[in-house]
Order: sequence, then structure tokens, then C-alpha cells
Amino acid sequence: MTPTAHSGGGLRGPQLARLASLIADETRATICLALLDGRAWTAGELARHAGVAASTASEHLSRLIEGGLLAEERQGRHRYVRLAGPQVAQLIEDLSAHAAPPPPPRTLRASSASGAMARARTCYDHLAGRLGTAITDAMLERGLLQGATGFALTEPGMAWFQDLGIDLTAAASRGRRPMVRSCLDWTERRPHLAGVAGAALCRHTLDAGWCVRIGSGRALRVSAHGERAMRELLGVTLAE
Repeated sequence: MTPTAHSGGGLRGPQLARLASLIADETRATICLALLDGRAWTAGELARHAGVAASTASEHLSRLIEGGLLAEERQGRHRYVRLAGPQVAQLIEDLSAHAAPPPPPRTLRASSASGAMARARTCYDHLAGRLGTAITDAMLERGLLQGATGFALTEPGMAWFQDLGIDLTAAASRGRRPMVRSCLDWTERRPHLAGVAGAALCRHTLDAGWCVRIGSGRALRVSAHGERAMRELLGVTLAE
């Protein structure tokens, strides 16, 4: 069969190349990774995070917005940007998981920050790191989740969320996201739970005080209350 311009499900080479070029820049990649925390950032905050001038950051943000990777919100004089949606977050996280591991941290502060991210963090709007994969493994072992042909919630799994006070059916009706999906964890190199259920569980852990954000980044600290709850509900024990 001779390849055509429409091979690959209708996506043409130039379109894919343009999409790849949006992330094939260190500053734009740094911006996208920062926005994986699910929050809206100002252009100034992203400029400081990426270590570039405000005008440079603004140019990069415009390209990412025009390319559909970021969405812009304005409140008065302030301009906020966030990832355009969970599909973009999945793309960024998947690419991160396939990238070469970062070099070892050179300072104690960097080592502590790296360790905190590896232990527990948010991946856009769901849990990641050792916490995320441990919860996912426990749900699979207890039959709350099945993963034979991709993640899917079982009836006991739906009931488990209901017992936590989480109405997944109502949450799923508010958008087009899958109920559950697998997301490849870039530090653990194994899947963690994403989708509507993953987002709802992450929100519950934060609202219930099981997890607390460390500073303004993505890293999380599991509280003593959270450790007890996860041990009782899923048998999850996180060793430092």
C-alpha cells in the first residue's frame, strides 16, 4: 500500500511537525511543565520560573496559545494562562515519561525538591509519583480497578468512590473526559490513575487534608491523617 498525504488517521506530516516544534524549545517546554500543576499562571510568574525576560515569555506564550496548547484568561489588567485541557496535560506528561532521566541534583535543596516530587505530586489534576502509583496498584489489587485491557472501574470501585462521598457519574456528565485512563508516570515509569476518577480522588485528598501542597509547586506532602486514611482504605503505606 502506497502511503498518502492522509496516512496516519488524517494527520499530515506538516501539522505534526508544527505541533512538535511548539514544545521543541527549552523555554516553552519549561512553561508547559510548570503548568502541569493545573493552575493558571501569569506571564510574569512563568517568565521568572523559566528565567527569561517578560517580553520573551510573552512571545513564547503567544505561540503556545495560537498552537492550541495553552488557553488564555484575562482578569482586568492581568493575563493568565493554563494548559488548554487534560489532553494537553497527558501529552506533556507522556513526553516527559519518554524523555531521558534528568541529571542527579547537585545541591541539597535541589535533591530535597526532587525527592518531594518523586514521593507525591499532582500531574495536572490527578495524583502522581510514588503516591499515585501506590494508590493505583492498591486499587488494582483490591479489584476496584481492572487493567487487563486498559484501566476501567469495577462495580466495587464505583461503590468505593460513592462511600467516599464522590459522585463519579455526576462528575463524568460535566465533560467529555474518560471515567478512568492510564497515565505513564515520568518518575516511576509505571502508570497511575487519571481521568474523571483520578481528578476526583486528587481533589478529595486535598479537600480532606490527606495531602497538602508544598509551597506553590506540584509537590505534595501526605499528612498524618492522610497516611492513616490511605492505610485503612487501601493498605497504602508510603515509606520516605
